[in-house]
Amino acid sequence: MIGCHYRRLPSVGEYQTFESTTDTCSNWDPAIQHGSPPLALLTKAIEELTAGSGLRIGRLTLDILGAIPVAPVRVRAWVDRPGARISLVMAEMSAERPDGAWRAVARVSAWLLAPSDTADVATDRFPPLVEREPAGVAHAWKGATGYLQTVSWRRQHTAPGEAAEVWLSPLTSLVADEESTVVQRLALVVDSANGVGAALDPERFVFMNTDTSVHLHRLPEGSDFALRARGSIGPDGVGATTAEIFDRRGFIGTSAQTLLVMRTP
Repeated sequence: MIGCHYRRLPSVGEYQTFESTTDTCSNWDPAIQHGSPPLALLTKAIEELTAGSGLRIGRLTLDILGAIPVAPVRVRAWVDRPGARISLVMAEMSAERPDGAWRAVARVSAWLLAPSDTADVATDRFPPLVEREPAGVAHAWKGATGYLQTVSWRRQHTAPGEAAEVWLSPLTSLVADEESTVVQRLALVVDSANGVGAALDPERFVFMNTDTSVHLHRLPEGSDFALRARGSIGPDGVGATTAEIFDRRGFIGTSAQTLLVMRTP
């Protein structure tokens, strides 16, 4: 991997502090961050806090509370609902206002559950996806810099009317000189479901997601993930994108996102 999304800075009290690099830049506006790097960084904080608990993440929900600037950010995590079998853990990212005050810009909540042996009754809703030769155009933001350059996009050929399928692999580390877990690597790409399943032309419409919720019935493996995504647009400027998530072994979970839809000026 080359480059990084964040560089660690000295902590400030209970907060871990990170410098945001241009690898976090959104395809909508280079001054703000794409949703995937904050989701991955907050997931990292949750995993570090709960290491050794014996629990594993079953659900991650990112709520974007405001524009996340490409600037230094502070991160903290805490256990909101402790438990030996079920626990709710939160992580929050803050950024500095022009007046020097800090505001929360993103929050991730995670349900962690105690694993047990259910291999004899394990079921998958969908068969595995096999990567084929990619289509000619990876995504609708050709030439975009920032985050989209840090991910390998391999769009698959699908029939008209079918959900879009893209294989994605992170090319850039999350935090400089620090190893990423497989859940963090998945978090680095899963917010892209909105772009994968785009139902509108981004030259004519803005469709930004306010959240990303991921449910994992199985922990992911490796660094290659497929999203089979489809967007739906309502009549009043609100939309939704849903996706099935795969690794090389098969189906691992689902995601859903709420969209604010606006015509471009």
